[in-house]
Amino acid sequence: MENCVQTYLLKKGYRTNSEALSLIRSCDDWYANRMIPEFHKRHTVQNVPYNLLQLNFGKRCCSDDANLCEILEINSGNKGQSDFVKDVLNASEFQTQYRKQLEKTAADGTVACYVRLDKATIMKSGKVQGGQIRLNYVEAECFVPLTVVDDIVTEAAFSGSGLEKGKKVTTLVLFTHDENGLYSAETAYFDEHGNIQEDRTVILKLGDVKPFAVMRNAEVNNLDDMEGYGLPKLYNAIPILKILDLCFNVLFGDLDKADKLVLINEILCKFDDNGRAITPNEQVKKLFVLLGKKLPDDKELYHEYNPEIRVDQITKTFELALSLLSLMFGYGTKKYSFENGQIKTATEYAGERQDMMQELNRQRQEAIRYIQDIVRAVLWFANTFQGGSWDIEAEVNVEFDDSYITNKEAELEQMRSDAVSFSDIPIFRIRYIMERLNCDEKQARAYLAEGQMDPDSGDEPED
Repeated sequence: MENCVQTYLLKKGYRTNSEALSLIRSCDDWYANRMIPEFHKRHTVQNVPYNLLQLNFGKRCCSDDANLCEILEINSGNKGQSDFVKDVLNASEFQTQYRKQLEKTAADGTVACYVRLDKATIMKSGKVQGGQIRLNYVEAECFVPLTVVDDIVTEAAFSGSGLEKGKKVTTLVLFTHDENGLYSAETAYFDEHGNIQEDRTVILKLGDVKPFAVMRNAEVNNLDDMEGYGLPKLYNAIPILKILDLCFNVLFGDLDKADKLVLINEILCKFDDNGRAITPNEQVKKLFVLLGKKLPDDKELYHEYNPEIRVDQITKTFELALSLLSLMFGYGTKKYSFENGQIKTATEYAGERQDMMQELNRQRQEAIRYIQDIVRAVLWFANTFQGGSWDIEAEVNVEFDDSYITNKEAELEQMRSDAVSFSDIPIFRIRYIMERLNCDEKQARAYLAEGQMDPDSGDEPED
């Protein structure tokens, strides 16, 4: 976070949590595969500097976590309202950005999003009309929780940097509410030197709908002084990630030195004027030269030496480290494991062990709340500034991609079969319609009552 942003917030009476931000940065370094000087920079016993190779397993862990929470579809209210919401989300590349945010949630513990208006018309009365509704996606390092009530962030600040005419510009947006619960948005701009551009400061009065959403790691954050932030999964895993890097470097070192060596007798070598041995060819230049009397057998002119590659020992160490890493990410001891010479991943294991899916289910509930807050804020902005009449309280249905852990088509076919076989029991048809169309029970009952879907044929209702 820029110094100018922290200074501005302090003048406003808000404190930025430097301890939490420092911890988040350390986790983000492992996610981004940045070199950690105090760990990756080493010296040999001869004091020759070298760098450890980096396995980047932190990114792999976060990516696998994100795979289990991807969404297929979002519906809210009737078809017209759902289409409008989808258009707004698509205009802000929600699917792509949401995927990135899932990974960053596992890495840094927290991500956020707020709604903004582009190209709006400001009237003389100060009212705002029109404009394009857009979403701004924010990472943990640029998010500052200002007020937290019952572990819910009710006021927050968001910052970001960009370029205007080749010069750096930093933007800060503060969302605060008054005693009546009505929100206002204050946007401040800072130039490349950190000076505020007073003429560009904008304050916009909003309503009682929170104009931002926060998604955090669903696991309880047990770290001190991190109110408003989620628990970064990578934080507890950093010691294990170090072990994995060390294991990989041991394996790499063994392989790097695995060329066969040949010890040859000095009588096979020529010598220059200074008494240094001149080997017969380029290959022999890599060989060790010893005196004849130091050979394993005085009768031999050369002796082969094949370095050992410690595969078994290294594999066992890898297995232990991967099991510990799995525990840190909440999927038991087999999220990553060696089986028949292959590394088994989280998605494969989750499909076999449904009892280990509690972590996934908790995170999906967090994701649903995050998406619901975004959708309701979008609908409120549309009603307030664009003259819309959308139902803000309509239920938001989120369909997740279960292809990693279940066979979606097989499950749907089974539900369809049940609906046909037990046609005299309406609930089977209702459940099939809900799953087939990703709608709530009320809508499914309406479809069934109107006779717009025949589960035996699988026809969808007409628009």
